[in-house]
Amino acid sequence: MKRLFIAAFLCLGFVGLTAARAEDKAAPKTETKKEVSTPATPNEVAIIKTAKGEMVVEFWSDVAPKTVENFKKLAKDGFYDGTAFHRIVKGFMVQGGDPLTKDASKEASWGTGDPGYKIKAEFSSRSHQLGVLSMARSANPDSAGSQFFICLGDASFLDNKYTAFGKVLKGEDVLKSLGEAPTRVAGGGEKSRPTERQGVESVKIVDRATIK
Repeated sequence: MKRLFIAAFLCLGFVGLTAARAEDKAAPKTETKKEVSTPATPNEVAIIKTAKGEMVVEFWSDVAPKTVENFKKLAKDGFYDGTAFHRIVKGFMVQGGDPLTKDASKEASWGTGDPGYKIKAEFSSRSHQLGVLSMARSANPDSAGSQFFICLGDASFLDNKYTAFGKVLKGEDVLKSLGEAPTRVAGGGEKSRPTERQGVESVKIVDRATIK
């Protein structure tokens, strides 16, 4: 199984995060998802309800229409409800969207889950900055499925390498709180696993006009 990581180079000393485990090379390939035919709806936003509060996220359908529609479909199907932010890298990003995080007994496999298909990358010049929503993937650019991350600061080194498809409109305080959650060493020796579960109660797609 491939573990979806975001390569990071932090501060002055370049700190690289592992892209995939060595045994992943033998993992079977997953077919790329066919294009989503549903047209983008620019007036829709996502409400990500967490144990620390809610974040409202706008979508960038102009640069990543297929990625946006995939996220919306999964959210409307309840795919993200009950998942958790399983990976937090201080000052960099919080990562979630893995369906395996619904089951605590599968913690050893957290970071490898997906919806059963992959989607093609939609890279653009939109910069990865504080609050930007982007897709997590392995070394293959077209390996994203459901896992996403939200930037905790300037991560512009990811521009044109990862699919940025939205940004937090409201709830930056919630994002900051998630980013400050205590962490412990996870698989691969990275100190990024939250010591306490950072749960996602639900992800709902609503009309932007309903947001106050």
